[in-house]
Amino acid sequence: MKAKKIIFNISRYIVGAIFIFSGSVKAIDPLGTVYKIKDYLEPMGLTQFSDFAIIGAFALFTIEFVTGVCLVSNLNFKLGLWITTLLMATMTPLTLWIALTDPVSDCGCFGDALILSNWQTFYKNIAIDALVVLMWLFQKYNRQWKVTLLAWIVTGAAATVCVGFGIWTLFNLPVIDFRPYYVGADIRQQMEQPEGTHPDIYETFFIYEKNGEQKQFTLMNAPYNDTTWVFVDQVSKLKEKGVQPPIHDFFIETLDGMDITEEILDDQKTTYFAVMWDLNITDTSSLTGIDNLYRQAVSNGERFIALTASDDITIAAFAEKHNIKYEFCIVDPIQLKTMVRANPGIVTLKKGIVTDKYNANKLK
Repeated sequence: MKAKKIIFNISRYIVGAIFIFSGSVKAIDPLGTVYKIKDYLEPMGLTQFSDFAIIGAFALFTIEFVTGVCLVSNLNFKLGLWITTLLMATMTPLTLWIALTDPVSDCGCFGDALILSNWQTFYKNIAIDALVVLMWLFQKYNRQWKVTLLAWIVTGAAATVCVGFGIWTLFNLPVIDFRPYYVGADIRQQMEQPEGTHPDIYETFFIYEKNGEQKQFTLMNAPYNDTTWVFVDQVSKLKEKGVQPPIHDFFIETLDGMDITEEILDDQKTTYFAVMWDLNITDTSSLTGIDNLYRQAVSNGERFIALTASDDITIAAFAEKHNIKYEFCIVDPIQLKTMVRANPGIVTLKKGIVTDKYNANKLK
């Protein structure tokens, strides 16, 4: 009996702690959770629900956090156990599908604080499922607090704190920045391949056709000099999965197509980035403050650039409508969303090092 009680309590604490951690790191970065939900919706053909991703994000991390509190505190344990069971009954088959089909690179279950592969996520869920089963089997050995008004107050307080913290973070920036563009980060170093690792290795194949039959060749045995074979296509297949640098696919391109990444990273003076990754959904209420910041930077002899992933036509229309004088440059949208969780957000750089970042609404 004593052993079963110990097993029960260990299971309760482990699952509860996992849910508290998972909910907390999502609440720290609610926009990151929104982006991940949208990543899921696209391969599932449910993009029509993208506008509700923010509601889904808040619901998800609040439920996780409250459930963890219920389990760890042993207040409202039954509620916590039932919610845990329903969540795992949903998430386990979902993560199996993700592991098999690989629609996203990582599940995002622990935000950017702890990156797990899709298979690691599935195995993690299997382990949690086992602990949930143990809690159901041995719950009679639980000395649960009586569900009183205090229990509901604690549960409600946990939900209120989680939602309130998420809202505060949404209108500011994550209090802990787990991404590679954190203040103090050297972008050049973050772009370097981690020591002892290699990037993804791809093998190139050439498809040729002869007498109506297509055949695949490698680089070494392709019939380059045999005119009876006609080249059809070239494909690359992943041969060995590698490790990507923390920052990859980062380059800054002018509207004329000039790559100025190195020029920016070498600049000895401060460069101001106004990050507006999608001009169609940029909060324009901060533009006056951004314009004032631009004028201040120019008067100090510093560079000011707006970074976006929008197309040239959208940029021109946006600049004309809001009488914008500063330069726009193009950057990969994923990099911009990773750089700062705001649209618009301000990031300052000096000698390739991130010196500051904040939500542009502070300039209002």
